[in-house]
Amino acid sequence: MAEAIDHSTLEPWHEIVRGVLKRHDVSLVTYVPDNVLRPLIEAVHADPFFTAFACTREEEALGINAGAWMGGRRGILLMQTSGFATLPNVIASLSVPFSIPTLMMVSERGTLGEFNIGQSMVARTMRPVLSALAIEHHSMTRLDEVEFIVDRGITQAMATMAPVCFILSPLLTGGKVFAK
Repeated sequence: MAEAIDHSTLEPWHEIVRGVLKRHDVSLVTYVPDNVLRPLIEAVHADPFFTAFACTREEEALGINAGAWMGGRRGILLMQTSGFATLPNVIASLSVPFSIPTLMMVSERGTLGEFNIGQSMVARTMRPVLSALAIEHHSMTRLDEVEFIVDRGITQAMATMAPVCFILSPLLTGGKVFAK
């Protein structure tokens, strides 16, 4: 019988992610602003270990992280689901062929009451595109799995020199709150 997990002793998801990034020396955080990711973005901005800044597009952020990798620095790109739709070409033409362990974290939109058809379309295609590009991707739905998935995902990306994508389910983050 599985032991019950006491969630009251766990840190919030964004603090867990921040801690794992630090343990893995992922000190560069590029992002396109997103309300769901706001707690993580604010946490890395408040921590002097990190260099964090907003980019105008996801392709720009991925390119910055790739250049940083080539210069010896580890980075992660934070974005929402619709932003992922802009990335398959740059992933397929930069990250994959040049064996850059591109770290991506996506706040999942397009599910669980989404009103925006664009978000819904990308949500349905994101995982198949990641699979077609042979990119490891892991959806996180529970607080008790965040540390394990992010830790092991970064470890594997660095060991295999391959991209990884962490998908933050609204079941974990609470998702975007829509006005009624």
